[in-house]
Amino acid sequence: MEKRRPGNVATKEVGVTYDEYNDVCRSLPATTYVMQWGGSHVWKVGGKVFAIGGWEKLDMPAFTFKVSELDFEVLRDQPGFRPAPYLASRGLKWIQLYDGRQCPNDELSHYLSESHHLVTMGLSKRYRRELGLE
Repeated sequence: MEKRRPGNVATKEVGVTYDEYNDVCRSLPATTYVMQWGGSHVWKVGGKVFAIGGWEKLDMPAFTFKVSELDFEVLRDQPGFRPAPYLASRGLKWIQLYDGRQCPNDELSHYLSESHHLVTMGLSKRYRRELGLE
């Protein structure tokens, strides 16, 4: 069942699940999965983290991902989002979606894809070519 929040954005009662999150991350090119840091679902590209599923604030899944400076400024004050614990306090532009009911699946998919892209662009051109990302 979906609800509407201000701005006509649909939200679900339950929010995004770890299975849905993992499906999105798995669909991105050259990704690897590892469970680490106390059972978090960690996704990497070229050995670099681009998404973390875990570190719950509420009693529901939480998702942490890298964002552009502009997205960081916009998302940090949106309902259900916050600067990522540990990462943002060190000056890194990472956001945590701690309440998946506030974010439709396609919007989270977009942020995860963008995070993958940002991390990919931090890899050397040669390594991107080796991974088939060029």
